[in-house]
Amino acid sequence: MTDISASFETPSKGSRLFIRAALIGVALIAILTLIAAAGVRYGLLLAIGIGFGLTLEGLRFGFAGPWRAMILRREPAGLLAQLIAIALVAIVAFPLLSGDHPELIGAHAAIGWAMVGGAFVFGAAMQLVLGCGSGTLVNAGSGNPVSVVALPFFIIGAFTGSYHLLWWTELGQLPLVTLQGTSGLGITLLGLLIVGGVALAVAPKQARKVPRRLLVAALLLAALAVANFVVAGQPWGVVYGLGLWGAKVTSALGANLSASPYWASAAHQERLAASLLTDYTSLTNLGIILGAFIVAVWRSGLSAKLPSLSAKAWIAAIVAGFLLGYSSRLALGCNVGAFFSGISTGSLHGWAWFVAAFAGSWVGIRLRKPLGLEG
Repeated sequence: MTDISASFETPSKGSRLFIRAALIGVALIAILTLIAAAGVRYGLLLAIGIGFGLTLEGLRFGFAGPWRAMILRREPAGLLAQLIAIALVAIVAFPLLSGDHPELIGAHAAIGWAMVGGAFVFGAAMQLVLGCGSGTLVNAGSGNPVSVVALPFFIIGAFTGSYHLLWWTELGQLPLVTLQGTSGLGITLLGLLIVGGVALAVAPKQARKVPRRLLVAALLLAALAVANFVVAGQPWGVVYGLGLWGAKVTSALGANLSASPYWASAAHQERLAASLLTDYTSLTNLGIILGAFIVAVWRSGLSAKLPSLSAKAWIAAIVAGFLLGYSSRLALGCNVGAFFSGISTGSLHGWAWFVAAFAGSWVGIRLRKPLGLEG
């Protein structure tokens, strides 16, 4: 298969300035229009989502790639940056959750068979498409062809997984366990320190330094995650919004979702009836895509090549996209909702998710070559 790419002339300096000004204008207009139509909170959440996209794409901060680097080459920089960001959010989130703020909720979930199995499958699938939940949104927004293909199937998978979720959770789960207060924060920070220490201990000496770019990204992501927590009253998440998109499309096509205990509940029926522009997770997801798009066009325009993949590899990417959505719903979150937000708000399931997904990533990396995705 031959590489296919769009042909772009190098724009003049004046054209680049115009394009960049137009991009800023588009983002501001979108935020202000949403504020006028729905309210300040929703405009702020879209702005926060754009900030996530700008940071993730602009500073090349991700989750799947750093895990891959750690597993294959024992390079811990990206993982350490993730742990730093989680720690910074936890330092703010724990006191807020312990205070008199009933409007704030953590990303708390119970550990169960479906959760652990889903996290394992998610870890494998994200290495096949080289993107987690937020990574798939970022890559699709920046024009990555594999992620553009995988994203619709991620949405379908997230909806299907939510449709079946209660059946899976009935397989068995432990009581909900959360870490709270000063002692909970101390345990969380100690856990992050231990993981970081192990990563550094197994890394080659020349790979132990975290680049300034990643430190800046960790600080910005932590600030944005705290802002999301305060404005939305809930931690940063991705998967629920994608499942809701799939549910809305399914309902629009005439399907009756009352057979699903999950979507038949009053809370989810209310979300189905409301506009996507008033759903917190959907707004930040849309913002991530827009932010990544802005960075991609700002840099060089959307001129990504279509990878030279076999039919088997494209099928694998599609299946992996579906599995990303389905498994993340069973796992009660992705790298963002379970790992990042779960741990930073004291949920023990975030730690279980991390272990299972990291093990799955080890498997997924080794599946790439047999499936024709590399080499």
